[in-house]
Amino acid sequence: MIQIAIVEDDINCQKQLLGYLNRYEAECGEQFKVSVFSDGLDIAEANVSSIDIILMDIQMRNMDGMKAAQRIRAEDKDVIIIFITNLAQYALQGYKVEALDYVLKPVQYFAFVQTLKKAVRRISEGRGVYLHVLQDNAMVRLNARLVTYIESQDHKVTFHLNGKTVAARDTLKGLEEKLKGQPFARCNNCYLVNLAYVEAVKENCVTVAGERLQISRPKRKGFMEALAAYVGRG
Repeated sequence: MIQIAIVEDDINCQKQLLGYLNRYEAECGEQFKVSVFSDGLDIAEANVSSIDIILMDIQMRNMDGMKAAQRIRAEDKDVIIIFITNLAQYALQGYKVEALDYVLKPVQYFAFVQTLKKAVRRISEGRGVYLHVLQDNAMVRLNARLVTYIESQDHKVTFHLNGKTVAARDTLKGLEEKLKGQPFARCNNCYLVNLAYVEAVKENCVTVAGERLQISRPKRKGFMEALAAYVGRG
């Protein structure tokens, strides 16, 4: 399910965008969970870690969309931002906040769909696979591509992301299902490794982003086969 935020102070435009998203779901078989914010300040102060796409107006009362996007980018480099505006000259400044695109008001369904398809495609292609995990009663979104390995201990999991860790409530078995088709493999019962970060294998240890992890005897054959297949794909 793709999580979308609409940031718009015009109620009629809010309703229009909600209607377009419902229509897109019916036509394309996607599933969206939509949140609505009425000002840039509201989204800037919200936890956007679980949001995949932000549809944002530029002209709003307390904080305009461009300033809100700058605040969001300081915390989240991956969330997709699309400006919905009647001011093309301002929307073109979106490159400063790495906006995917903009749609001009009055919003036409065809133009909206073309931009939305681009966003959905980017998510599915893994700039790309996101994990939504529960941490301290809040939903946190992690880009799987940045996870070096996942560690399981005492019924909790820890995501390692090159010097940063995120602890959450989940299981390795459940995460293996979520990451099916992605380059992850178990080297033992406690570690699920992102094969893209494997630097070396020596005897019964694998070096992953500078950290040495034990390879267990029961998991060694499957892990080495998965690694060889990954390397073989280039």
